[in-house]
Amino acid sequence: MGSERGQGTVEWIGLVCLVALALVGLLAAGVGVPGTDLAGSVAKRILCAAELADGCGDEPLLIATYGDEVGRLVRRHMPTIGFEDGSRAVPVDYRRCRMTECGDAPDDGLVHRTDERLPVTAFVHVVDCRAGEREEAEAAGIDCSGDRAGRLYLQYWLYYANSATLRGVPIVGDEGEHRDDWESVGIRINPDGSVDERASAHDGYDYSLQDFDWGSDAGIDVLKALSETLDVRHPNGWGPETGLLLVSGGSHAGNAAGAPRGSRFIPGRRVHLVPLEPIAADSHATFAVVPPWLKEVWRDPEAEGTG
Repeated sequence: MGSERGQGTVEWIGLVCLVALALVGLLAAGVGVPGTDLAGSVAKRILCAAELADGCGDEPLLIATYGDEVGRLVRRHMPTIGFEDGSRAVPVDYRRCRMTECGDAPDDGLVHRTDERLPVTAFVHVVDCRAGEREEAEAAGIDCSGDRAGRLYLQYWLYYANSATLRGVPIVGDEGEHRDDWESVGIRINPDGSVDERASAHDGYDYSLQDFDWGSDAGIDVLKALSETLDVRHPNGWGPETGLLLVSGGSHAGNAAGAPRGSRFIPGRRVHLVPLEPIAADSHATFAVVPPWLKEVWRDPEAEGTG
């Protein structure tokens, strides 16, 4: 009889993958592991080789943090970002860049890195109010009451080094400009399988450039309620998922629907995704604006304001 060499069984492969997932999970949680960079690289390659992820990008970390199902959904639903003509800023990892000099990228065409070769980055926060997960979420302070129950929310947070809402208006000067800017696009997966989307814009959430949104943008609740009552604005900014995030120049305010206003874009699959929960748990970073983990929407995925 020929000799049997190697451990090629399903059980062995499963064990190796389990160890790799555990290692990536420890790294995501910030637990010190000897040879951290090498350990993380090896673990991710193992998962890719075993086809537990769609590719050798950030999927292994997403799966290790959120589980296989949600990790894949997080990767799948990241929208393509389209920028207004004239803009150069792209979202980056604030831990590596907090200046326009390192956060700017080419002003035309397909972009996935800054001029200094930093990857375009979005941070991720998951709110799972589905049956079986709701109790754990509420124990962590998440609001899963009412219509939130049964839904899965994926929040993609985009950091820019600054915001210039009234750029190009000479008489305004520095008014409307500030350091640091956190914007977001939200995905809402409903119990029936349908998917909704909305984007942050100033003091509220918008869906379409054609919506009557300026009341929401200005934080005027009465005007927002009136526009929704008259059916000229999507309720609380939610509308059917488009797979797009259209970003205004200067302010970085977003919309999910409408005609692109430029030829500069980033495919969703090329955006580097980073779980934000482990970072937020230990973060001591300070910003000129409220960071995601201190915003109302972090715990209430249906929040109406962006503060």
